Formats: sequence, C-alpha cells, structure tokens
Amino acid sequence: MKALSQKRRHPFAFVALLLLGLLLTGGLYAAATTVNQAQATGDVPDGYSADQVEEGERLFVANCATCHGINAEGSDAGPSLVGVGAASVEFQVGTGRMPMQMQGPQAQQKPPQFNDEQTTQLAAYVASLGAGPAVPDEQYLDVDQGDPARGGELFRINCAMCHNAAGAGGALTEGKFAPSLHGVDEVHIYTAMTTGPQNMPVFSDSNIPPEDKRDIIAFLKTYEAQGSPGGFSLGFLGPVSEGLLIWTLGLALLIGSMVWLTSRSS
Repeated sequence: MKALSQKRRHPFAFVALLLLGLLLTGGLYAAATTVNQAQATGDVPDGYSADQVEEGERLFVANCATCHGINAEGSDAGPSLVGVGAASVEFQVGTGRMPMQMQGPQAQQKPPQFNDEQTTQLAAYVASLGAGPAVPDEQYLDVDQGDPARGGELFRINCAMCHNAAGAGGALTEGKFAPSLHGVDEVHIYTAMTTGPQNMPVFSDSNIPPEDKRDIIAFLKTYEAQGSPGGFSLGFLGPVSEGLLIWTLGLALLIGSMVWLTSRSS
C-alpha cells in the first residue's frame, strides 16, 4: 500500500491523469459525432412526409446550397446545418432572415421569401440531416394556457437584460442588437429560445421547460395587447427617455419665455 501511495504522488501522475482525461473526452466527442452522423441518413423525421423532405431538398439546393454547401455541410459563407433541427429553419426562414440579402453583423428580419408550405418542406429536409430542436407542438404556443405573471418573472430573469424589460429590444456590441419582440409570432419566439440565433443563448428544455416558454410568450402577448396606456412609449426606456424629454421641453420653454419677455420689454 505504501508503494502504491508513493506512485500516486509521482511527479508524472498529474500528466498521466490529464492525458487520460483528454483521451476520454476525445473518445466521448467522437462517439457523439458518430451518432449524429449516423442519424444524418436522410431518414424521414417524425411529423413530416417523404415528399416534404424531397421537395425541401430541391428548395435547399436551389436557394441555400450556395452558402451552406450542396449537402448542408457548410462553407466559408455559411455554417453547417447538420443537426440544427427544424426549429432553426422555422425561425430563420419564417422571419425572412434567411436567405440573407447581404453579409453583415446580423441577419436582418425582412418579408419571408418562402410561404408556410415551403418553409415546412425546408424544415423537413434539414431535420432529416440530423437530430436537432423541433418545431413545438401547438399546445406550447397557446397563450391562453400560459401564466403571464410567471412568464413576466422568467422574462425579466432571462431575457430583459438584452431585449429590454418591455421586450422593445436593445443594442449589443459590434453592430449587433436584440430585436423587438412586439408583433413576433408565437412560434418564432419559441424557436428563437430553442435555437439561440445570433448572440442569443440557447434555452433548452432543461434550462426553460416548454411550459415556462409558453408562460414567457403569454407575458409578451399580454404586454403587447396592453399598448401604451400612459401615452407615448418613448421607446419603453423608462425614466431615461422621459427625463430627457422633460429636460428638452422644459429648457425650450424657458428659452422661449425669456425671448418673449425680453422682446416685450424692448
């Protein structure tokens, strides 16, 4: 036992443990990659038909392969789409962010270039390439089943630091920004949470369960329906924009009063 204890304290024991850890990590990564590649066999994913996958592949080759590669393996102009799932297509294509009009810090939202049927076909094809986040069931998009109060709490904890407490959006670094969440479809809010586009983190079901995502969507839709009962929203920036407006108007009123009084006295 004494001899074993001395070997454990050998100067090269740490190096041996480090190499063992690296080999174990590399082996697990290789196994996970092999499983994902094994899933990318073109099998028809659940919820879609073979015809949808076939039509989606045609649309992909004609409209997306230039940037993402003929087999969606990625290129210098676009990332690989193997394993991104149908949810990523629903968000990016459904909001018009893809195909991009030009390269830039962030894909801009614009009118969609594909209709709902074509978007579903593209999603079916991409989903057939490998396992990834799926488009949510309708029950998780039904805001009538959600709890807006709890959703507001979850939103303020997880989302408000980028999207503003009112969901009005905000500026990020290097020309990027968190977009406004007003007027966004329920399915696109949900799929943004599960796919993490641009600088947004991924909120998987282990982080925020589907029921909690529904509560967040319910809060956003409830807040959106309320409008601005206090008058002008001023960007929903709170006391900053309100104070600036009062300062500007007050200063203008004082200057105007001084000009009027001096002109009367003369």
